[in-house]
Amino acid sequence: QVQLVESGGGSVDPGGSLRLSCVGSGLTMNYYAVAWFRQTPGKEREFVSRISGSGGISGYSDSVKGRFTISRDNAKNTVSLQMDVLKPEDTADYYCAADRSYQHILAGRADYWGQGTQVTVSS
Repeated sequence: QVQLVESGGGSVDPGGSLRLSCVGSGLTMNYYAVAWFRQTPGKEREFVSRISGSGGISGYSDSVKGRFTISRDNAKNTVSLQMDVLKPEDTADYYCAADRSYQHILAGRADYWGQGTQVTVSS
């Protein structure tokens, strides 16, 4: 019923850019706080960025602040993550997650998760 589908991953050189998209199905994305997380083998899931349902509040991990930008396109029922100045340490599977509560997102909780999209940053 409810699905979050990530896309836009790929392989880029260090310093390059990618734009990830999270498209919701079965839910209206602007009713939900949305977060991006990433995970690599052998590492715990890491918070990347979050945005409130209205888009008026957003946040980033220290490791990506100033390089990544989260945004909404409500007409496309989509939350995007623009990733600039990519570094090898950004290599991971990226997941979007949604919850009606921004406070839950702040706590790392979410009712819905996408399947992930791969990002590889290497020369």
